[in-house]
Amino acid sequence: MLFEQLRAGGCLSYVAGCEKTCAGVIVDPALDLVDRYVALTVEKGLRVRYVIDSHTHADHFSAARELARQLGARIVMHRRSAAPFADMRVDDGELLVVGELRVGVIHTPGHTDDSMCLVLPDRVLTGDTLLIGATGRTDLPTGDPEALHESLFGKLLGLDDALRVFPAHDYKGRESSTLGAEKSSNPRLQKKERAAFVELMRGLDLAMPDHLTEALRTNRTGGKTVKQLIAEAAREVPFMGMDEVRARIEREDRELVLLDVRERDAFEAGHLPGARHVPRGQLELRVDQELPDPTVRVLAYCQYGKISTLAAATLRTMGYSRAVALDGGIDVWTKAGYPLEKGPARAYSPTRIP
Repeated sequence: MLFEQLRAGGCLSYVAGCEKTCAGVIVDPALDLVDRYVALTVEKGLRVRYVIDSHTHADHFSAARELARQLGARIVMHRRSAAPFADMRVDDGELLVVGELRVGVIHTPGHTDDSMCLVLPDRVLTGDTLLIGATGRTDLPTGDPEALHESLFGKLLGLDDALRVFPAHDYKGRESSTLGAEKSSNPRLQKKERAAFVELMRGLDLAMPDHLTEALRTNRTGGKTVKQLIAEAAREVPFMGMDEVRARIEREDRELVLLDVRERDAFEAGHLPGARHVPRGQLELRVDQELPDPTVRVLAYCQYGKISTLAAATLRTMGYSRAVALDGGIDVWTKAGYPLEKGPARAYSPTRIP
C-alpha cells in the first residue's frame, strides 16, 4: 500500500493507494496544499478515484472540490453530510474499492454527526473522532458527547489494538499512535462510563477555531473562501511593484491613475500622492462616473493588497483592460517610508491614452 501523510499546521491529511493498480484516495485534504497533493499523485503515479472528507471540517478549508475538479475524482462524504457537492454518500459498514485496496467505513458521530473513520489493512484514519492523546471536541455544530462515547467505546475501540491510528489533527508534531496505546494512555479514554465521559467533554474549555464561520459556510455549502477569491483574482491581473509606482509618482506620470479602494477615513488619513478614491463597496456603482475612459491605466491599492486585487479583477471584468494592482498595500508602503498625502480626494480630469 502506498501511504503518505501531509501536514498543514496541525491539520493532517493522507494520500493512499494500491501499489499494483495505482488507484488512489486522498483523505481530509486542506485547501492550502492542493498543489502538493497533485504533485504527489504524479510522483507516485496514482490515479485518484476518491477524495474523502472524514467529516465536515470547522477549522480549515477542505480541498475536496478543487482536487476532484483537477483530478477527475469523486467526492465522498457520509450520508449525513450537509454538503451538496458530495458525489457519493457512504454509511456504516460499507467499503470503497480502490484497486485491490479496500477502505472500510465506520460511522462515528460525536465530533460531528457526519464523522466517520476509515479502516485500511493495518491502520485506521480516525478523522477527529480519536486523536493522539485526546478525542475530537463535541461543542461545535452537530457535536454530541453521548454519541462520541458510543462511537469510541461501542465501535472504534473494538478494533484490533495493533491498528495504527492516523488522526486528522495533531498539534504536537506526532504522526501516529496505535489503538492499544490510546486505550492505555489517552486520558479521555480512561473515562469509560458514559456519564463520566460526557461530563468530561462538556467541561472542556476550548477556544473556538479560527475562521469557524467561514469554514463551515464553505465546507457545508460549496461556497468559496475569501482566500480562494483573492487567489483567483490574482491570476487574472498583473501587478506593479512599489518602487515602480513611486518612480511614476515622482515623475508625475499622468498616464497612471492611482485608485484607493479603502474607506474614506483611511483614505483621508493618508494615501498615495494624487490618488483617486472609490471605496471597494461602491466601485461598480461609481466607476463610470469616476473613470469614464475604459482605456485608462489604473492601479488599485488598499491597506494590505488583498481587496485591491479583487478590485483590479473587477475592473478588468468591467472592461478596464489596463487595470493592475499594487504588489502589497499601503501598510508596506508606509513602513518603507514612501510619501503619503492626507485629506480628501482631488477632482479628477481623465486623460485618454492613445
